[in-house]
Amino acid sequence: MEPVSEEPLPPAETLISARSLVEAGRPFAAHEVIEARWKAGPAQERDLWQGLAQICVGLTHAARGNSVGALRLFERGAARLEEYGSGGGPTYGLDLSAVVSCARNRMGAGG
Repeated sequence: MEPVSEEPLPPAETLISARSLVEAGRPFAAHEVIEARWKAGPAQERDLWQGLAQICVGLTHAARGNSVGALRLFERGAARLEEYGSGGGPTYGLDLSAVVSCARNRMGAGG
């Protein structure tokens, strides 16, 4: 598989790229794209990008059969996104409540 660039993309492009990678069955690559954005972005957006990255790693664990690890990361990611959402920071068109609900639904399904 083609590696992803370590160069951070602008926020909206990060979300588009990460989503397409998740849809292609490459959630860890999506995590890497998001991680590059979080490391390059402003500190006040850290919870947004870290929460999304944790959910992507949770998907990776779920795909590998590690349901315990997946559940932990889904919860951590969802909690970060809830915290970020309560602060009113930019979401770049992302529906945080839908992402949190999706992560929590995965938790209820056992990963």
